[in-house]
Amino acid sequence: MGEEQRLSASEQLVAARAGFEGGTDFTVAVEEEFALLDPETLALVNRFEEVKAAVGGSELDEHLVGELIASEVELRTGRCGDFGEAAARIAARRASLHTLVRELGMAVGATGTHPWSRWQDQRIIDTPHYRRNNEVLRYVAWRNNTFGLHVHIGIRGPDRAIAVCNALRRFLPELLALSASSPFVEEVESGLHSARSQIFTRTFPRCGIPDVYDGWRGYEEYVRFLYHTGSIDEHTQLWWSVRPHLAYPTVEIRICDAQPDLADAQSLAALAYALAVRCARAHDEGEPLPDLPARLIEENLWRAIRYGLSGSLIDFERGEPVPARARIEQLVEWVPPVAEELGAGTFLAVPAANAAERQLARWQEGASLEQIYAEQVRSGERIG
Repeated sequence: MGEEQRLSASEQLVAARAGFEGGTDFTVAVEEEFALLDPETLALVNRFEEVKAAVGGSELDEHLVGELIASEVELRTGRCGDFGEAAARIAARRASLHTLVRELGMAVGATGTHPWSRWQDQRIIDTPHYRRNNEVLRYVAWRNNTFGLHVHIGIRGPDRAIAVCNALRRFLPELLALSASSPFVEEVESGLHSARSQIFTRTFPRCGIPDVYDGWRGYEEYVRFLYHTGSIDEHTQLWWSVRPHLAYPTVEIRICDAQPDLADAQSLAALAYALAVRCARAHDEGEPLPDLPARLIEENLWRAIRYGLSGSLIDFERGEPVPARARIEQLVEWVPPVAEELGAGTFLAVPAANAAERQLARWQEGASLEQIYAEQVRSGERIG
């Protein structure tokens, strides 16, 4: 891995704090995870090493990495100065990936889970990082054949980064509901809109909704405790759905399902970015952002997993449920003018139906899992 893996826990934390102290506000980077597929059957194929070898030395090389299993690949935009730049890179990286896999006799998919390929048939990639995770997690790692979308937002100041993480906790269910794309897994309609979240967020340790921390000192004490007790041996083993990243001076939002469609991926990343920046501005200006207990946010998280954008979420100020779409529309109305300032405004939208709803509508019409997934793959191939 990177240089941070060769540092002691204390050195990592000192370096991380210094990184936030000297960081740049409101940069953005997006990471998307894709399934590698047989082009005829659309089953998962363990061919990551071939894909990585094919980009060796090219511009795409540093932006294409492995992610746990050999039937998965992650694309990264790299750090961008505003969202317009990030959105363009998302499109360009996707186009490059589609061209590459076609030349190698593959296809790619981007729903939160694969509808039928068995986890037992997937191979964990052979790197020191994933060998360690395999040894620590065992079945939890083997079972995690899931695909997500992550957004990194640059935040200057270690205490400020923790304040933004604290504030973003309450919005994680809304982002999940909007992103839900995984109703099918293990050859069944799961009854969930985000089966990915049930598989990953509910099974991994140190995952889901984090606690509220009293500034950087409180967070650092927690991380030091984990190292001291042997609970973790590297900082990436904190899988919280929002976290301060200890290798980069960013807050990382990790709650979202992968998105089949380019426009949906851009819109989702734009909202996550705008929410983080809006929370930072609220912190700077003394606007109150209540710290809800995890047990309350978890109620909304379950609603998002189960019903996605079709259900309701609890409005904690009113103390009653409201339609999920209405709640997300409220957030879209809350983030201007920061969204406009940072190039995200034109990408913000609440779709008539998200990926999970579109797939479930086809299921109710009688389409098969194979037909539905093929439609998602074809949809993802449309760039621009």
